[in-house]
Amino acid sequence: MTISVGERIPDVELMTMGRDGPRAVRAAEVLGQGKVVMFAVPGAFTPTCSDHHLPGFVFRAEDLAAKGVDTVACLSVNDAFVMGAWGRDQSVGDKVLMLADGNGAFTEAVGLEMDGSGFGLGTRSQRYAAVIEDGVVTALMVEPKSGLDVSSADSVLAAL
Repeated sequence: MTISVGERIPDVELMTMGRDGPRAVRAAEVLGQGKVVMFAVPGAFTPTCSDHHLPGFVFRAEDLAAKGVDTVACLSVNDAFVMGAWGRDQSVGDKVLMLADGNGAFTEAVGLEMDGSGFGLGTRSQRYAAVIEDGVVTALMVEPKSGLDVSSADSVLAAL
């Protein structure tokens, strides 16, 4: 069952790349405090994700902060090494927190899995964006089909 507006995010373990390598973090720790915009992508380094989705949030980070967003986070069912490399490749810096959901635990817990086996990807996350306030989902924008429309940085800004 897909998570709904008004529900609390699951507190599962995620990974992020730190200075000394991969570091485990709890979802409640990094997504559950303040106003957070989290967007999820099917895969790092994939065309739409790399050409439009992540760059849009990097470009609009200051606009999101001006709307009261404390943290912008990108989540993908990839490992922390891939997410760290993708963040460096995209010059993310400290504008977007790159979160690895390597085992898909968060993605499964929110009910937003996607079967990417036809593309050689296995189980991945659907493309979506969520606004989370103190751990509670206040807006959820799931892409109805392939491409980028409702979960773009501009769409999230318009919803704030």
